[in-house]
Amino acid sequence: MNFGIDRLAAAVTIVLLAAPNTSATETLRERMLRSYALDFGLVPAEETWRDVDPVLAAIGKELFESTLLSSNVDTACASCHLDRFGSADGLPVAIGVEGRSFGAERVRLGGDPQPRNTLPLWGRGGKGFDTLFWDGRVEKLQSGEIQSQYGAAAPDDDPLTVAAHLPPLQLGEMVFDRDSRFAQYEQESTSAAAAYADTIVSRLRERSDLIAQLATRSEQAETDIDYTDVAAALASFIARNFRLGTSRFHAFVFHAAPLTSEELRGGVLFYGKGQCALCHSGPYFSDLDFHTIAFPQFGFGANGFGVDYGRYNVTQNPDDLFAFRTPPLINVTRTAPYSHSGSVAKLRDAIVYHFDPLAFFSNDGSTADDREQLARRIGLWARDYPVAATLSEREIDDLVAFLGTLETESLEKVADPQ
Repeated sequence: MNFGIDRLAAAVTIVLLAAPNTSATETLRERMLRSYALDFGLVPAEETWRDVDPVLAAIGKELFESTLLSSNVDTACASCHLDRFGSADGLPVAIGVEGRSFGAERVRLGGDPQPRNTLPLWGRGGKGFDTLFWDGRVEKLQSGEIQSQYGAAAPDDDPLTVAAHLPPLQLGEMVFDRDSRFAQYEQESTSAAAAYADTIVSRLRERSDLIAQLATRSEQAETDIDYTDVAAALASFIARNFRLGTSRFHAFVFHAAPLTSEELRGGVLFYGKGQCALCHSGPYFSDLDFHTIAFPQFGFGANGFGVDYGRYNVTQNPDDLFAFRTPPLINVTRTAPYSHSGSVAKLRDAIVYHFDPLAFFSNDGSTADDREQLARRIGLWARDYPVAATLSEREIDDLVAFLGTLETESLEKVADPQ
């Protein structure tokens, strides 16, 4: 996101406040940190909330926790979005159908690994949060048009509702791709997706009262309820349950609550020398734009053979190679591991990759293809970040402390998968 030279220069001057603590400098540091947080788009958490029907959200919670959304009835949304992992799953990449339990045990017991890291849900469905998934495959354009895998046939005008259609229709994620009963739906077409979605609605109608609840709430006949109604209920639950709460940093900015000296120094770095806020801006601490950070690739990747082209897969624009949407930072301290493929275990190491992508590089075991891919990612990173600030160990600690002030809680706990 381009804030302009004047804004960047103004932001960088805040580093001058990283002086030894005195009563006077602490007061100045607090005042300037509040000012820059507002300048970079922070608003009270409740200003991001949309009106959500709580009854529909309650039905959505039951759907979110139900394995009936998956073809072999073993995987729920809640299988990969758990409270204990900050609404993610604590794994480098998600485990889809045939997965059991959670955390490392879910990997040990087997299941279908997915190409990317599970994204947490904080702020999804909030005002202005209109770009979804790592590659932005669902996005509400300025024209109001919804860009998605549905093309011109988007099933709804709400991007989160459109996004909620996708996981239950995704092979390996919630559709068992070795089940001959569903082979007829394995086509790249919206008609095949719609036909399979009808089987989900039928399964819900036969084996639960959720379709009846949706019909009652919407004052429709049960036979008129379709998968878009299911997706809308899921979206309502996500938007309500994971809406932004008042974090300690919100309380600092809007209610003059205190922060520790370490957290204040970290905030100064975040908006100043570290240049973090140039991308991690706005109410969600994300510009919802796409950038390349030279993180290592873990797993087979969305393009296979250890490659993930990121945003390029959506746009086919070479400028978007290896670019991914800026991850929001709400509860970032709870959602390890980091990067699109979960290749970075520690938050402080994820910070280092932003300014020193070779800090952890080892040639041991790397192939020529690995090095070629890394060189391309570094080249694109250098294009986007021509002046990356090097941070000391203490400064990284301070940044981690500041990021801890962005923690918040969901309205309701989600049941762990059985």
